[in-house]
Amino acid sequence: MGEEIRFDGLEGTARVSADAAARGLAIEIIERPAAASLTEAAELMGIRPLDIVKTLVVKRSDDTYVFALVPGGRKISWPKLRALLGVNKLQMPDADRALAATGYERGTITPLGSRHEWPVVADVSIVGARVAMGAGAHGHSAFVDADALIAAYGAQVADITDPE
Repeated sequence: MGEEIRFDGLEGTARVSADAAARGLAIEIIERPAAASLTEAAELMGIRPLDIVKTLVVKRSDDTYVFALVPGGRKISWPKLRALLGVNKLQMPDADRALAATGYERGTITPLGSRHEWPVVADVSIVGARVAMGAGAHGHSAFVDADALIAAYGAQVADITDPE
């Protein structure tokens, strides 16, 4: 299992901020209204849909997890991700398992401040971008330089997605 990380009672955006600071990673957390679509969310934040990155927690058959960073308008390519990780089976955990694995509810998941230090795989298309991602709480997004995030986590960068 991934190394458990403690944040001394911090929750949500405070946990994200504390972890980013500990890693020397500059982030900007903003409050944002709910959006009905990816396009609307991008317009509200003044960015391209591609620059909204979903952090998906993916379960391996040995009950360990991987964070997959997937840009807006794209979806995980299961064959590509399985080949990259050298496994035959991967799945999306249910909401309770995702919460137990990360400490975050779906829609707020980010590697920043996760309860466990799981490996991170970033889709190659986010390289060089400033992206918005989950910030540990509903109604918030964290803006971060994708290259700095990749470096802070030693993330593996690969083509792991297909268009939606």
